[in-house]
Amino acid sequence: MTLVFRFTLFLSFFLAPILATAQLLPDKLTGYLQKLPAQTQVNVAFESLTDSTRFFHLSDELVPSASVIKIPILIETMEQVKARKFDLDKVHVLLASEKTGGSGVLQTYPDDSKITNLEVLTLMMTRSDNTATNILIRELGMDHINRRMQTLGLTKSRLNRVMMDTLAAKQGRENRVTAREMNLLLKKIYRNEVATPALCAQMIDILKRNADQTTFRLFLPPSAVIAHKTGELTYVRGDAGIFYVTKPFLLSVFVQGTTTPEAEKIIGEIAAICYNQYQ
Repeated sequence: MTLVFRFTLFLSFFLAPILATAQLLPDKLTGYLQKLPAQTQVNVAFESLTDSTRFFHLSDELVPSASVIKIPILIETMEQVKARKFDLDKVHVLLASEKTGGSGVLQTYPDDSKITNLEVLTLMMTRSDNTATNILIRELGMDHINRRMQTLGLTKSRLNRVMMDTLAAKQGRENRVTAREMNLLLKKIYRNEVATPALCAQMIDILKRNADQTTFRLFLPPSAVIAHKTGELTYVRGDAGIFYVTKPFLLSVFVQGTTTPEAEKIIGEIAAICYNQYQ
């Protein structure tokens, strides 16, 4: 057996499955999306972290972010921690005027409750707490959050209002992101390219504790490990995360033009297609 033949055999035996995966996933996702109703808009960004497979569908189009906008707020928090401008151990006294509706538990806490900044940050991400989010936006500065996104290479995504500001939303001042740019932020966390490696590990740990089970996790086994942030408004459902499988990958999906249960089903099915290909 010649050396060339052995090398060719190695390539066919070991690399063929990888190449097949790279070719197959985009075809599967394209076929899935083509079967959806015409009025349903789905924005998808898939990127493997171990091979060259990519799939982008309307991934550069701005969409209402809902609570997925909390990912850049998380990053800005940790950047300010790194710069010693924000202390996670500092105690925050919850004021009645800070409480807002929508998702979260802080609105139910007694006035003048004492919570650490770390607890505020964690509730923003794990319970999508809107009161916690608005506290952090005020503490960090909306301009700083937007400037950080621009510094990290995001040219379109922008935080334009605090949570539950329905008047601002009606006036067109909506928080908007793109699927591709959310992947970019998650990739920077995964690769320790923001804040510090220790703070990136802390961000990933918090993202892994997301309590929302109705999108990416809908059709996956309980053992699936995903560091992600979900978002929900009456007109959009989204999820963006890092999948810790045999071959890790990034996935961001936003769905509009259908009911919330159907949007969750679509996000769950897209996640299952990717998960089953890369687990």
